[in-house]
Amino acid sequence: MRTLAQIENWPVPTAAAAVVRADGTVVGTHGPTAHRFALASVTKPLAAYAALVAYEEGAIELDEPAGPEGSTVRHLLAHTSGLAFDEHKVMAPAGTRRLYSNAGFEALGDHIAKAADMPFAEYARQAVLEPLGMTGTTLDGSPAKDGVSTVDDLVRFAAEVQAPRLLDARTVVEAMSVVHPGLSGILPGYGHQKPNDWGLGFEIRDSKSPHWTGSSSSPRTFGHFGQAGTFLWIDPDAGAACVALADRPFGPWAVEAWPPFTDAVLAELKR
Repeated sequence: MRTLAQIENWPVPTAAAAVVRADGTVVGTHGPTAHRFALASVTKPLAAYAALVAYEEGAIELDEPAGPEGSTVRHLLAHTSGLAFDEHKVMAPAGTRRLYSNAGFEALGDHIAKAADMPFAEYARQAVLEPLGMTGTTLDGSPAKDGVSTVDDLVRFAAEVQAPRLLDARTVVEAMSVVHPGLSGILPGYGHQKPNDWGLGFEIRDSKSPHWTGSSSSPRTFGHFGQAGTFLWIDPDAGAACVALADRPFGPWAVEAWPPFTDAVLAELKR
């Protein structure tokens, strides 16, 4: 894909990108796709997928108590547990507000570690990373933000989400469907969104504006971006996913560069 070469114009030291179709075909790559980048919050979809494997294995239930009082695994995955952004402090009753929370994903990791009787990073390795051949990825540290991976590995993950082998396809449909519809909240870097829709560990585009995906991205697009200058989106209507990793923190450069890049990728896919 010629479009992927646009990352050469990004004001970043290193960047790599790839597009993979729903059938697993890698349409194109650009840059050092085996380079290991800090993911920041793109860690969350990987952690969420491990949580969903734990659910299907029967280690946990989505509606069992987890996190603060009144909260469940589902609340933690959907950022509705009421926990604050970066501290284990309750800011609202569970299910009443969309409070984007690293602390919530850390509580989720602790909950799964206890249920599986192993560190969360090891559970995620056995449940997701190893089966998908994601040998360049680690989830040590916070399951909210400390993952490290490569474009090559995230292409494998994006292919899995589009055509699941580790999960029942119905579970993935649930993960990309809105949990607690209608809740508003802050989308980090993009301000207040009403509604601020999320699924189970994946942000859902819907009609959010401004947004880090493109103006031509379908409302069903879901994924995540990270403050490390990273993103992964999956557009079911386009039948494709795009991964882009960089090593410059998210900022005005990304707000300016990412949407037209996505629009160009989608336009080339249509051609």
